[in-house]
Amino acid sequence: MKVIFLLFDSLNRRALPPYGGTVYAPNFERLAGRTTTFDTSYVCSMPCMPARRDMLTGRPNFLHRGWGPMDPYDDCLPALLQHSGIYTHLISDHLHYWEEGGTNYHTKYNTWENVRGHEGDPWIPQVARPELPGCVAGRNDRYGVQDFINRQAMPEPHLQPMSQVFSKAADFLERNRNDDNWFLQVETFDPHEPFFTHRRYKDLNAAHYRDYKGLPFDWPPYRKVQESPEEIDHLRHEYAALVSMCDEKLGDLLDHMDRLDLWKDTMLIVGTDHGFLLGEHDCWAKCWMPFYEEVARTPFFVWDPRSAAAAGRRRGALVQPAIDLAPTVLGFFGQSPAKSMTGHDLAATIAEDRPVREHGIFGMHGTHVNITDGRYVYMRGNPPGKKNEPLFEYTLMPAKMREAFSTGFFQQPLESARFDFTKGCYVMKISTPHANWAGSRFETLLFDLSDDPHQERPIQNPAIEKYFVNALDNHMRALDAPAEQWERLGMEAFR
Repeated sequence: MKVIFLLFDSLNRRALPPYGGTVYAPNFERLAGRTTTFDTSYVCSMPCMPARRDMLTGRPNFLHRGWGPMDPYDDCLPALLQHSGIYTHLISDHLHYWEEGGTNYHTKYNTWENVRGHEGDPWIPQVARPELPGCVAGRNDRYGVQDFINRQAMPEPHLQPMSQVFSKAADFLERNRNDDNWFLQVETFDPHEPFFTHRRYKDLNAAHYRDYKGLPFDWPPYRKVQESPEEIDHLRHEYAALVSMCDEKLGDLLDHMDRLDLWKDTMLIVGTDHGFLLGEHDCWAKCWMPFYEEVARTPFFVWDPRSAAAAGRRRGALVQPAIDLAPTVLGFFGQSPAKSMTGHDLAATIAEDRPVREHGIFGMHGTHVNITDGRYVYMRGNPPGKKNEPLFEYTLMPAKMREAFSTGFFQQPLESARFDFTKGCYVMKISTPHANWAGSRFETLLFDLSDDPHQERPIQNPAIEKYFVNALDNHMRALDAPAEQWERLGMEAFR
């Protein structure tokens, strides 16, 4: 038995034809015809590396910490597979794996390959500062400058990181075509911003590029929309072009599965970590605003050779791929999930749409704690007039996205704590006041998706809110959430 896990970054559900999207993506339609398509798939921890920690550990981590490395006590999917004789390999161009806050994810696999060059990755060494072209919302920081330098090394599509990732995936499949018991993770940073593609992908979606006369715009800022309607439309076409490139590479992988007859014994899982706002709700990007459906509800496809009759079928059960991945893969290889895992094996959901949960929670450390049943989405924020505190991170690996915690955090005695999932380890309890910029601006919101699928009209319904507060309290208890989370969210009455 074998597993291929294909992970895109920032792939919008509503862009794809199987979900009613209009982007040119025939291979996603082909994928939906061969797999089970999930209609109620939600994120868990956000954004990039917190989501990946969920994927490897099978449990939410956003209540206890933000972006950071794997901790020593984490039960990790590829390591568990290795211990049972399953070979694991990672191919990725996701630059955050190679920064301080990624640091040890890739070491959990037997082997790994990284491809350089995305989003200001410190790759091409050039001392002289280049002259940057005029751009809408131009990036003049070190990452914008480095990204411009990197792009000069990619004059053709086959030189872009995504193309190299899928080429390496093809090499792996060819090399190991006659071997059994392996797990391959194929991961591309695309279609994450910046939305850099070559002209042939742009032309797949519209004649738009012949008509647009404005400045280049393929890297949206993390803020409210300030751009003109023409610029907004242009950026959306840039995103669509990159999705079309993702679609082409997906087609290459499906071709290899056909040619090597892998469908008979290989599970294929295709998903993303989160979506992205392209001007909806008058917002760009993610993280700084509430996690609306465009970000939180994701595309998700699975082929399970044990359930061939499920090919081309849709499932409505509520799933959370980030935490369900590990139990599902372990179950496919005949193993039980680790005790710390709270996700679910989706085998029966794939086969017959059997529910595995009533609710799913999701969020980012220090912001809303969200809960949904697939119809309602309840976003619990700070009570009116209350600061976003107390707030702490719990870890033995004190690193952020691109750097370690500053020495100022450790110039006074630290408190310690331990939780059920830390296996008796005491961890550092580190105050994180910097998170106030996000959580303090988020009010509590409740949406009924059946009446308001675009979340434009939050509702007031005390009975429904009480139901979800009770459900949220139960989830937080089951996850051994830090006690101060109840205080931060104004839920002290439940402790």
